[in-house]
Amino acid sequence: MGRPEVQYARTPDGAYLAYQAFGHGPMDIFWQQEMFGMVDELWDSPPERAWHTGLAEFARVTIYDKRGTGLSSRNMAPGNLETQVADTLAILDAQEIDRAVLGGFIESGAANALLAATYPDRVQALLWIMPAPRTTATPDYPWGVDPEYVAREQEIVERWGTLQWAREFVELNSMVMGGPWGSEEYIRFIARASRRTCTPDVAKELTRIWYDTDVRGVLPTIQAPMLLVAPKGGEDLELAHSVAERIPRAEIETFPGPYLELEDFGPIHAAIRRFIGAERPPLGLDSVLATVMFTDIVGSTEHGAALGDRGWQEVHERHDGIVRSELERHRGREIKRTGDGFLATFDGPARGVHCAQAIVEEIKSLGIEIRAGLHTGEIELEADDIAGLTVAIGARVSAKAGPSEVLISQTVKDLVAGSGLVFTDRGEHELKGVPGSWRLYAAGT
Repeated sequence: MGRPEVQYARTPDGAYLAYQAFGHGPMDIFWQQEMFGMVDELWDSPPERAWHTGLAEFARVTIYDKRGTGLSSRNMAPGNLETQVADTLAILDAQEIDRAVLGGFIESGAANALLAATYPDRVQALLWIMPAPRTTATPDYPWGVDPEYVAREQEIVERWGTLQWAREFVELNSMVMGGPWGSEEYIRFIARASRRTCTPDVAKELTRIWYDTDVRGVLPTIQAPMLLVAPKGGEDLELAHSVAERIPRAEIETFPGPYLELEDFGPIHAAIRRFIGAERPPLGLDSVLATVMFTDIVGSTEHGAALGDRGWQEVHERHDGIVRSELERHRGREIKRTGDGFLATFDGPARGVHCAQAIVEEIKSLGIEIRAGLHTGEIELEADDIAGLTVAIGARVSAKAGPSEVLISQTVKDLVAGSGLVFTDRGEHELKGVPGSWRLYAAGT
């Protein structure tokens, strides 16, 4: 197969995303690239070419360079998880693809997971090779990298783009990079590809986003079938089983590992072909992943008594106008009024937080304050309303917020890495009627 032509999709915020589409088949596979922005470079690497041409034998495949990297707009900051979801949809829309199979390696599958949970009608199935819903290790996630690895990677990224960086990167990952990925040819290839991907400062930011992201909280809300592929035995397979336990329709396929020592991708391609081979009918969608936002006026009874009915009604009307204006600006959806506040949803958690912060500031001009709370999870769709535990948690989080404070759950924080938001830890809380304890954070600027 020859080198595919590069095409461009433009996003609503003006980014140009470079992508390539190649292959033939009854289904579309959108393969989420990792750090390297190299849609025009990967064809010079034998293992990369073998992987993509193998997929192209039975499907139409799309790959792209993330914003800030490669041939895509380089004058924009790297996108956080939410932005990657929006950019993926922009490329699918540019090709008039309604539903696709989403695939990715290691951390790159995180964006696919968020997209599948938020827009289930756009996803046929998911493929995740060596799944990693988060990068760093924690007491309840022993499969992540340790602090020593993080420190070493942060050290060598200073030499990003050089042959020295490439050698040190392969050495750092020698436990998984063998075979063709450990060769001198491949070392020289990734040195060249890294230079053409981005500058060292952007590489640092992409690395930071990976370290701060955790999508485990959204996995149970994924409705599409998912194929998890991992080497036989060892921690990678343990992790795959841990991920599969969180996903309702997950299957695991194994191969002789480690992956980056494979000379032949045939067995993995065969497993993928089998998994996506049968046409899967669209699901009847009655639940989706969303970020819920509750707002409430602080001290409304006292304000109403001080201003009188007419004065308080005028303030209320101006309050409602501000909230609805900010919801429109941040692409939120008003669900309903809730006493002296609003319930709204967002398909992106970062936009939800920014919207809440904007409302808090604008409302101060009326001589009143609001509190706001946000949580991300699965919501049940009921005509013009929503229901479910996520809604209850969002209401309880809001109730914990102080005047002019935007309080969020840990789940929201884990999904907005790279958004520029700053959070202050507010500690563990019991939420009335909700089991367990919940760590909450105040969103700052």
